[in-house]
This record gives sequence, C-alpha cells and structure tokens, in this order.
Amino acid sequence: MATPGYRQELFSQLKTDLPAQLPAYLKSQRWFGAKAREVRATQVFDVIPLQGEGFEALMALVNVEYGRGGEDLYSMPLVRFEHGGSSEDAPSPVLRVSDRRGGGTVEFSDALKNTGFLSLLLHAIQKGLVFKGEASEFRATQTNALALLETGVAGSLRPRAIKAEQSNSSIAYGDRLMLKFFRRLEEGLNPDLEMSSFLTEKAHYQNTPQLMGALEYRSGNGPRMTQGIMQAFVANEGDAWQYTMKAISSFYNEVAHDSIAGRLTAAQEKSARALIAPFLDSVALLAERTAELHLALASAPAANDPDFSPEPFDANFQEAFKQALEELTKRVFYQLRKSSERFPQAARSRALEVLGGEDHVRQRFHAALTNPIRAMRTRIHGDYHLGQVLYTGSDFVIIDFEGEPARPMSQRRLKRSPLQDVAGMLRSFHYAAYAPLLAATGSVKIHESNQQNLSAWAEVWAKWVGDHYLAEYLRISDGAAFLPPTRAEIMALLQLQVLEKAIYELGYELNNRPDWVAIPLEGISKTLASSIS
Repeated sequence: MATPGYRQELFSQLKTDLPAQLPAYLKSQRWFGAKAREVRATQVFDVIPLQGEGFEALMALVNVEYGRGGEDLYSMPLVRFEHGGSSEDAPSPVLRVSDRRGGGTVEFSDALKNTGFLSLLLHAIQKGLVFKGEASEFRATQTNALALLETGVAGSLRPRAIKAEQSNSSIAYGDRLMLKFFRRLEEGLNPDLEMSSFLTEKAHYQNTPQLMGALEYRSGNGPRMTQGIMQAFVANEGDAWQYTMKAISSFYNEVAHDSIAGRLTAAQEKSARALIAPFLDSVALLAERTAELHLALASAPAANDPDFSPEPFDANFQEAFKQALEELTKRVFYQLRKSSERFPQAARSRALEVLGGEDHVRQRFHAALTNPIRAMRTRIHGDYHLGQVLYTGSDFVIIDFEGEPARPMSQRRLKRSPLQDVAGMLRSFHYAAYAPLLAATGSVKIHESNQQNLSAWAEVWAKWVGDHYLAEYLRISDGAAFLPPTRAEIMALLQLQVLEKAIYELGYELNNRPDWVAIPLEGISKTLASSIS
C-alpha cells in the first residue's frame, strides 16, 4: 500500500488532472444520467481512501456543473490499474493521473467492476467501517438482519456485478445479498433506505427484501447522502410485468382470430372470462400483498415515528395538491396541443377528444379536492407498477421504494393516499393490455390490420383484471384509516389518482415514446367518461 505522503500527493494530483478528462468519461458511462446536457465544468472536491483486507481503493466525489445551469454530485469509486496484473476486470476506459514522485502516469478504472473492491464493500458493511477524507466521510453500517445471517461456506458470498445497470449499479453476493450502489448522490435520506429500514426492522413486512446494511456519505456537518443499500437477495423468475406479459400474450393468441364488431357478444364474454380466470388468482395475491404493504406503512404510532405516522388530509395539503395538478394539466396539455398534429389518425382523433375535455379534467380535480377528504395520508411506494414487483414463482415481492426519480427527494418523502399506489397498478395493467399492440412483446405477434380488433379485447382484459385487483385490495384493507369511510368517497379519491397518473404518463410518452401516447390518451378518456361509483 502507498505511504500516507505519497497517497496525499496522488490525491492532490487527482483533483488537478481529472476535471479535464471527466466530461468525456462521464458521457461514456451508462449510469451517467445527463448525457444530453452540456457539462460545463467538473470539480473533484474530495477523495476518500478505502482500505481493508489488503485492498486499497478510493472514492472521488465529483461535482458536475451543466451549461444551462444546475449541478449534480457523483460518487466515483476508483481502483488503480496495474498493467500486466492478473485483474479479471476490464480496465477501459481509464482515467490517467500524473505520478510526480515515480514519473509517468497512474491509471484508474471503475472500482465497481473490480471483485476486490466489491468484497471490500461487503467487509465494510459487516464491520461497520468508517473511511475519512479531507472534508467528508464514507460510513458503512449493518442491520440486525445481516448480523444474524449465516453466511455458510467461504465463497458463498462471492460478488458479481449485475451488468444490466442504468442510473444505479447492482452487485450480487452469491445468492444471499444484493447491493444497490447509487452513482448520483442527493442530499437527505433516500426513501428506498428509509422505507426498507422501516419495513424490515419496525413493521416486519415480509414481502420486500430485508434490509441488511447501508453505505452513506456525509460532508462535514452536512446532511446524510445515501450511497448504497444492501438487501437480502430474492430468487425470482423476473418481474411482474414479464409474468403479466406471458398471461396477456396467451390471452391474445387465443382470441386473435375472434373478430369483434363493437361490444363483445355474450358468448365472447364467457370465453374471455374463462381465458382470464387462471391469471386472476395471481392478481388477487398481488392485491393482497399491496394492501398488506399499505397496512404496514400505516402502522407507526404518531408519538414514536413522525416520519411514518399517518396524518389527515388537511386544507393546506389539498390546496397544494390542487395547484400541483393544475400545473401538471397545463404543462401536459400544452405539450399535447403542440404534438398532436404529428400523431397517426387514430391517436390524433383521441388526442383532440382529450384536448376538448381539458376543462372537464380541471373540474374533476376541483370537485375531488374541494370537500374535505376523510382519510389519512401515509408513506407509500410512490412509483408502483408491475415492474416494481418480483415474481418468485409462487409469490410477489415488492422492491424499489425510491419513488419517481424525477421528483425532488423532499417530495418523494411526502405522505399521500395509498390509493395513489393502487392507481399506479391499475394503470400498469392497462399498459400491459396494450403493450403487445404497440410492439413485439412476449410470444404474440400482431399484424397492424388486427390491432383494432384486439383493442376491444385489451379493454376487456384490463377492466376485468383491474376490477379484480381493486376488489381484493379493498377487501383486505377494509376499515383502514387511510381509506375514506364510504364507497363513493373511495372511488372519487381513486379516480382522482388514476386521472393524475394517466396525465403524468401522457407527459412522459410525449417526451420519450410518442408511439405509445395512445395508452394514456385512452386512460384519460375512459376515466373522464366513467361515473364515480
């Protein structure tokens, strides 16, 4: 290992040499979330050495400033790459730093691709190690669940990086542990860590991965920033979206040649029910796990845990909610009005219909939020859909409690109605029904000429599956304080959340997948046409 004096010189040189290389390096990384933005400047404001079990790495804290304003903080774990070594990790791309004492250059590569560093992270969590830099510290902690874990034979926790990384990086340790490492740091306690801690150690909710430990970064006396979350590994057969795609593909393969002119006949309804029935048991189980999650999140006594204790809807919250919905509607309908001329004919007609209902949207929101809402607000998942649930082969496990990443951390921690999560899942079923009509999904291949025919079946599938999910959810959560006391009030609040979600989805699709705008447009139209019952 390097001497303290040499290490300090090297760290100083890192701060000098890296900024010129970082814009190109960052844009070459899959986890960098601002590839479309101009990087105006970068600054390495601290370097934290990480040592343990004969291995040495460093954590570079990099501030990234953008050309049109704004900045992000990224954590970059680096390991020194030795040419001619036996490293099994790809060294490219590398960052080069001048070596004033030894001459030449020192090369560094991404430490999260190095098994020695991944093992060091696990060791740090198990031992509760703290690593200090000049202006900050990197702290590892473990929970009681990890302390009680029987690790078994040596080598059973061998690390491997999960290659399908995006904004975060994931590392599996054998088949026992999973570490989610956040590349971009945000001030405050990450909701994923906070929620996982509550569900594991206080509510003892069983259908989410147990929290095993955490990595946190703190600069001076500043707020905590979540660097990583270690949870129990969940053996699975994929997520609930993939599982649902198999069910919907099977359904479409059966009905694809059964033409529909308008509404289903009685015989077609009977046939559809029989085809959907096997999937409904899974839908009921998912609804049960959702209701159990919400009951667990509502279980904190007010005096003991103010961050999780339920709170009533009040006039201030409802007014702020109304303003947020007004801003969302104004922004998305403006985007829709600008874009609708470029849509295919069918989508354009639906867009014009939805645009004509803009005042109706505002009236719906106003009516739902004018009178007091007789229910409690709680912490919720916040970004709940089929992709946030793992299917184990016999059960469902709910994951990823970060909330919508586009929202600020403070908003993601707000208490809301659990019916927002229910609305998210209902919209996800609607997406699942239509996804095969828009892309080659699962095992069903649909010719364009048959899409209109199958759209009628899609509505049938989404309605029956959604109705079954909602009925089971309300049965399990019946009497909970987070539900209004009457059916009419429950449905009014739920439809408010469904409409908000569909409008949010429309904005997303307009910006990212214009070919998919038909799905949220249909959702908005159906919600506006439905009565509250």
